[in-house]
Amino acid sequence: MPEEIKRELLAIADALDEVLRWEQELAGEGFPAVSVPELRRKSAETPAPPEAARPQPEAARPRPEAARPRPEAARPLPEAARPLPEAARPLPEAARPRPEVPASPEAARDLPDAPRPPLAAAFPPLNVLQDQAAACTACGLHVGRTTSVFARGKVQTDLVFVGEGPGYHEDQEGQPFVGPAGQLLDKMIAAMGYGRDDVYICNVVKCRPPENRTPLPAEAEACSPFLRGQLAHVRPRAIVALGKCATESLGCMTPGQKRWRGVWSKYEGVPVMPTYHPAFLLRSPQFKRDVWEDLQLVMGMLGKGPAEGGR
Repeated sequence: MPEEIKRELLAIADALDEVLRWEQELAGEGFPAVSVPELRRKSAETPAPPEAARPQPEAARPRPEAARPRPEAARPLPEAARPLPEAARPLPEAARPRPEVPASPEAARDLPDAPRPPLAAAFPPLNVLQDQAAACTACGLHVGRTTSVFARGKVQTDLVFVGEGPGYHEDQEGQPFVGPAGQLLDKMIAAMGYGRDDVYICNVVKCRPPENRTPLPAEAEACSPFLRGQLAHVRPRAIVALGKCATESLGCMTPGQKRWRGVWSKYEGVPVMPTYHPAFLLRSPQFKRDVWEDLQLVMGMLGKGPAEGGR
């Protein structure tokens, strides 16, 4: 194989790898955070002759109109036997379009009612849940933890942020969102008109995953009693799910769902707004505007305006 073709194939493979990584991170939302190289092929030195200039075999040469036999399909059908136009044919069930939830404050109120949040009495008090999380060995994440990371903020609040899991700084300090991603989240909260500790912030898992990777489904499931207990005690008016892992753990995504950011859903009757995780915004700041639009929808639903100079 010529070296020029080998180089071109390698470039195509690299481009596909970058696009697949973008697809996994964004689920197809927005634009790639990578630049896909343009690939150009050299045209052959001798261009192929136009289709019309190529000699046709005898059987393919056009016949005079009168000599052409009329195919059976061309004969006019009786009115009742004519097929329906494409647009009038009923679609199979799987192909019928589903109504999409509009991204507006009213959309969160108009969603079908889900079961109400479980009563707080069904769970231990928050301080007991915190102690249980600190001693939990239900999954392998406990092996590498320095300390469990339960929550920060105010319990009597109308807004909860749910992230994925602790990072290095959180694992050292025992509080969620205290590293660079947490500093960005604090700015987002301030832009919404809240103080840093006026909202409740927690994660899907309470122990740091190795190398800050996304928690596995089994790890999220093992930690789910703590998250459900927290949300039952706080009983917020709205939840912001930070990232796909949080969105999935709250039951706000269906398998194979592509569009998830900015689409209202509900957790146990509470409106949920999924958006990008602050750690992702640090790597791809061009998506900050999308997140701000999502947060404005939450503020509209709560009847709250942004802080002066917010955003």
